[in-house]
Amino acid sequence: MYILGIETSCDETAAAIVQDGHCIVANVVSSQVDIHARYGGIVPEVASRQHLLSMIPVIDKALEQASMKLADIDALAVTHGPGLAGSLLVGVNTAKSISFACGIPLIGVNHLEAHIYANWLGKKRPDLPLICLIVSGGHTDLVLMKDHSEYCLLGHTRDDAAGEAFDKAARILGLGYPGGPAVDRAAELGITDIELPRAWLKGTYDFSFSGLKTCLLRMKQSGKINNVNSAAASFRQAVVDVLVHKVTSAAREFGVNQILLSGGVAANRLLRSEITSKSVIPVSIPSPPLCTDNAAMVAACGYFQAGRRAPDGLNLDASPSLRMV
Repeated sequence: MYILGIETSCDETAAAIVQDGHCIVANVVSSQVDIHARYGGIVPEVASRQHLLSMIPVIDKALEQASMKLADIDALAVTHGPGLAGSLLVGVNTAKSISFACGIPLIGVNHLEAHIYANWLGKKRPDLPLICLIVSGGHTDLVLMKDHSEYCLLGHTRDDAAGEAFDKAARILGLGYPGGPAVDRAAELGITDIELPRAWLKGTYDFSFSGLKTCLLRMKQSGKINNVNSAAASFRQAVVDVLVHKVTSAAREFGVNQILLSGGVAANRLLRSEITSKSVIPVSIPSPPLCTDNAAMVAACGYFQAGRRAPDGLNLDASPSLRMV
């Protein structure tokens, strides 16, 4: 079964074709990083206009990579939330138009759930039940996945998501945009010699990174930061310490078979290293390109949904505030 996935939740225009939920046949991503870098962050209206320009060429390129036509596609999977309203509308309306014109079944996909399914792309198959940490620019969620489409939200961020915290730390330290990779690169050149707080929120699996970010800002303003690379390393360590502790604790408590990482922050080198070395339970992490927004994960998720529910109708709409559980 060939699924054409479409992803436009934020600033990446992406299309991919995935066979049977595992095998990537084509995967195309058009990034807007250079466009938004001049503003130091994503401008929603600019993002949606760029999606309009890129959407059809990206789909055409994916079909060309796969040496396929729309007539060869068995179903369409499109992200319909959460995300930026204008960006989501471009992808959703494109998918609905193709579905109507070509008679291809339509599957609306939750962007956060799609991130989880990046772990199904490839030869290895995750072992259910499992704990998944979805950690990105807008979300930090800890989820117990008992089976396909069966989730329990164990914890989430009460303020800043981890990726958002990295972006703000990069801005405070003058490291540029996008912040996550910038902090990661700088941290590799520094040492963790600055004492920063960790919000453990004991008794819960929730997260909080706002206080950590504010502490970094106050230290910068007071002139207490002499080495930007060491500040980045200390900040990264503080974030990773909390993420790894919460995930491994939940995995032990619920007796799962595996831990999954997903989302853009899952590309962070320290997080990947520490969770792998500190967990006694097997850990699955997608390759870095599949951690960031892409359409292959949307197609994989759509495949597993297609066998469990009826297709969506042409009344499918963008849902910017859609929650996973």
